[in-house]
Amino acid sequence: MVQILALQPELEIVAEAANGAAAVAEAQRLKPDVVVMDIMMPELNGLEATRQITKKLRNTRVLILSMYHSEHLIREVLVSGARGYVLKSDAGRDLLAGVLAVSEGRTFFAPKVAEVVMSGFVAKSQPREIGSESLENGRLTPRERQIVQLLAEGNTNREIAARLSIGLSTVETHRGHIMQKLNLDSISDLVRYAIRNEIVDC
Repeated sequence: MVQILALQPELEIVAEAANGAAAVAEAQRLKPDVVVMDIMMPELNGLEATRQITKKLRNTRVLILSMYHSEHLIREVLVSGARGYVLKSDAGRDLLAGVLAVSEGRTFFAPKVAEVVMSGFVAKSQPREIGSESLENGRLTPRERQIVQLLAEGNTNREIAARLSIGLSTVETHRGHIMQKLNLDSISDLVRYAIRNEIVDC
């Protein structure tokens, strides 16, 4: 990714980050025009890092990189505040165009992502059947998503409490709500959920 962008004379790469927390810190320090963010980042996933960056830095725009383009994931990306979405498989073709587009205040979606967005829009415009369940059921809050990631990465409740500077009982309460909301019975189920939803890598 760096090599693709470094060849462009109109662009300057000011920093790289190895995890989501570092990405947020570097963005706050340097205030770049564009942040290219991988969804699967250790310590703090890319979606939560994007939320923090777009909330704290109004003039910094985020372009998401991902291997996947499910409707659920695209919806989460849009809610996070990102302005563009590029698939890693198409980065050689779309990455530069995406960076330039969001830097100019426009949005950019890879063709496959745009198809999913349009299909979802059309589906939601159709009359809903009585009794159909909302796709929003079971949706995690940003804090719950962060705790899911830390649990899936193998952290204990006490370690999570220390890392997030919250009480142990608060972590336990969040954990209980998460398991209930997602209808999961074990940590192994939670890890599978985290991998499936691209919160952590396998």
